[in-house]
Amino acid sequence: MEGVIKVVEKAKSTRRIFYNDASCPVRNVVAQIGDKWSLLILFALVDGADRFNALKSRVEGISQRMLTQTLRDLEREGYVNRTVYPEVPVKVEYALTTMGKDLVKPLYKLVSWADEHQDEINRARKEYDENR
Repeated sequence: MEGVIKVVEKAKSTRRIFYNDASCPVRNVVAQIGDKWSLLILFALVDGADRFNALKSRVEGISQRMLTQTLRDLEREGYVNRTVYPEVPVKVEYALTTMGKDLVKPLYKLVSWADEHQDEINRARKEYDENR
């Protein structure tokens, strides 16, 4: 992780400092997949390649514009492949790349953790809000 997380030594302890630059994995990678729609699209594609309208119907509440933009972003990052088939009408499918498949594995653990702790999180939020 050298160069990604820069370490500064202080007296007897070592503390990490997270810089706001392109080498920071939180800003460079995690922020992209942590948006409102990316995770849902990635998990929808775990089931296999799918067409645009099929994805739109499976990811409830997403607009056509937002689905288009998020798919482009995921394709740019290397998580999704877009394949155009020379048919009439043109057929376009989206599928996870090898890197995309690798990415959803740890994300599944995060989503599972969130599901397991959802009640506890909701109680903490309610308690916090009542005390403010």
